[in-house]
Amino acid sequence: MKKKIALVTGGYTGESVISLKSAAVVEKTIDRTRYDIFKILIYPGDWHHITDSGEKVMVDLNDFSLTIKGEKIRFDGIFNILHGSPGEDGKLAGYFDMIGLPYTTCDQLTSAITMNKGYTKAVVDDIPELNIAKSIQLFENSSAGISRIESELMLPLFIKPNNGGSSIGMSKVKTWEELPEALDKAFAEDKQVLVEEFVSGREFSIGIFRGKGQITVLPATEIVSSKEFFDYEAKYVAGITEEITPGRMNAEEVERVGRIVTQVYEKLNCKGAVRVDYFLQKETGQFYFIEINTVPGQTETSLISQQIKAIGKDVKEFYSELIEEMF
Repeated sequence: MKKKIALVTGGYTGESVISLKSAAVVEKTIDRTRYDIFKILIYPGDWHHITDSGEKVMVDLNDFSLTIKGEKIRFDGIFNILHGSPGEDGKLAGYFDMIGLPYTTCDQLTSAITMNKGYTKAVVDDIPELNIAKSIQLFENSSAGISRIESELMLPLFIKPNNGGSSIGMSKVKTWEELPEALDKAFAEDKQVLVEEFVSGREFSIGIFRGKGQITVLPATEIVSSKEFFDYEAKYVAGITEEITPGRMNAEEVERVGRIVTQVYEKLNCKGAVRVDYFLQKETGQFYFIEINTVPGQTETSLISQQIKAIGKDVKEFYSELIEEMF
């Protein structure tokens, strides 16, 4: 008998657009001989499913079920592809935990921590061979914060919303005159902002997932952008960024990166598929942790999809492994 799986998408933030694109690919690719898929769109005060006939059916939030043509549909598990809040920050995970539904992504605590870039870096800071750029976490946009940045950090700087994704609200600051505007932009997206020193290096993104009971580190993708950094446009507009999979690393770097990111996955108690972004510093080759994404994109051109194909694995098989790992 096929398992009934809810494919959760939408969201409360600007990342909902990307989430819908990811969900469309998952919905099309997933193994329909094994799973019945119901796409659930989650928006503020509006959690619903659209039937094949176009009927909008609201989700019963008491048990996350649907009633279609008089039949109550209960789900065996959740395939979570909702980027941003509430799918990536732990809110949905906590709800699913309370009603006893398994899901493909990290648990509530891990999701909440990893959504906060500053807190994540504090947790992984003592992993051997992992380096972190010097940074300051701001909780308000004030002249005192600007003074602290100027006294403690060196230009150039990256300014980013602490809980954001898809590089929305992110800026690179080369002069002190640019700092106030960059802070305004970041604080418009979040109440916490991370200010960190720029690390000159080659940028990579690497997928890690748990399937069939074991952790697999995928081949890293090297990000070569024609822009100054991997911002929203570079991520989602074709032709701006070159993505090389597998990335150009020697055997020692591949082994070392795999060792480090496995420890990141284990220390943060991750589940399902995650993606770690990092630099290899130009002068030293040292690993600099940027951030972790616990609900990585699943579009046809997404980095995880590229990396799965690079190891000769079918994306459909990959999705099945994520689902079966729930049970």
